[in-house]
Amino acid sequence: MRTRVVGIAAGIISWVGLALAVVLVVHVVLTVGGANPDNPITTTIRSLAEPISLAFKDLFNPQDAKLRVIVNFGLAALFWLGVRAIVLKLVRRLN
Repeated sequence: MRTRVVGIAAGIISWVGLALAVVLVVHVVLTVGGANPDNPITTTIRSLAEPISLAFKDLFNPQDAKLRVIVNFGLAALFWLGVRAIVLKLVRRLN
């Protein structure tokens, strides 16, 4: 039973961490690609990406707005992938 619960928890953590990183990367792609900022897809992704970027959202302030998004939201995506890896390792040790 314990193995099953740990496996389910690891699966959920893995998918959530990956989803957070994907949202951030999609936001970067849409911004750098010049997507219409008023499009519902773009506004939805931006509204999801901003809170999960945490303090990375304005960590660096280069003049170029696209570079700012690449660096800050890219770092946030790497952060969530790192958190995902660490938490997965800890959860799997419970097995």
